[in-house]
Amino acid sequence: MEFDLRWLLFALPAAFALGWLASKLDARQWKREQRDAPKAYFKGLNLLLNEQQDKAIDAFIEAVQNDPDTSELHFALGNLFRRRGEYERAVRVHQHLLARGDLPRAERDRAQHALAQDFFKAGLFDRAEEAYAALRGSAFENEAELALLSLFERSREWRKAVEVARHLEQAGTASFATRIAHYLCELALEALAREQIDEAKGLLQEARKAAPQAARAHVLTGQMLARRGHAEAAMAAYAELLALNPEAFNLVAKDYAEAALACGSGSAERALATLSAQYQRTPGLHLLGAIAKLEPAAAQQRQRLTEHLREQPSLSAARSLLAVSASKLSEEEAPLVGVALDRAARPLQRYRCAACGFEAQHYFWQCPGCLNWDTYPPRHVEEL
Repeated sequence: MEFDLRWLLFALPAAFALGWLASKLDARQWKREQRDAPKAYFKGLNLLLNEQQDKAIDAFIEAVQNDPDTSELHFALGNLFRRRGEYERAVRVHQHLLARGDLPRAERDRAQHALAQDFFKAGLFDRAEEAYAALRGSAFENEAELALLSLFERSREWRKAVEVARHLEQAGTASFATRIAHYLCELALEALAREQIDEAKGLLQEARKAAPQAARAHVLTGQMLARRGHAEAAMAAYAELLALNPEAFNLVAKDYAEAALACGSGSAERALATLSAQYQRTPGLHLLGAIAKLEPAAAQQRQRLTEHLREQPSLSAARSLLAVSASKLSEEEAPLVGVALDRAARPLQRYRCAACGFEAQHYFWQCPGCLNWDTYPPRHVEEL
């Protein structure tokens, strides 16, 4: 049986027509999918801008289902879950991204960084540490080490914090000398709690060497020496602080006066001259209180407080003046006025963080509100 070549005249056009029709159908389907995915994406973005996060999540989930290979949609969805506090769902999204074998290295590092942030926000510090450590050598290494520094501060792992801060400093990120000094001071306090005095001394010496002008190491050194009965050495530590950081000396002015009294009259006279000279340079109630310990005569205290009120009026100074003055008030009235002044002055006798405004009765080296270091001026609110 011979093949009739005339069939080719019909078969070739038919095959061409079927191929053209199939390509048109595929193109329409592809265009529809591409049109639907951006529509869902932009819908989610619009809802997010209008602060309708629940509806935005639904729109992003729809977009991810329409186009499961688009990593940007996964990142948007995961970050949105994290912002809402749904850390478990954020972790699942970012772990799904990491499980993809076709993900480029840059996107994989980005997903790893996002996963570490999820663990950190969720308070899973052990898993966050592992996730951040996996970013060494990546484009996110610097951000990861800064996050690790914050993590170690929160978990009070001070030795690890020292290592990370030194590595960041060597990398040229910034100067971390003051923070390293704080970490060493924290380690010194832990050593003192264990009665390991020599270790504490060494750590405080290392802290002073790391940041000579940082106040905390000098303060802790003086207080440690004073508690152990070494009043002269404590005075020397406080005097060194006065030379390096006069403003911070307010924090230990009374301790300096007490150490001088423990040393004897000669030291007390020298300390009084030092405190008086410092008060002339930067008047303050902390210094007046220290001077009063060394020169407690009521008449002299009254004169100093009167002059201070003339230059720097404050409720605390007025209360102190009332306490040492020969008041014309009766024995019943004077305590009542004193209590009223105490209540009025108490809110002003606090320290205020310069970064976030958090106020506290006691001085903090690290703000409990914003967790920044050295943000508290060493003066009460009423003297700022």
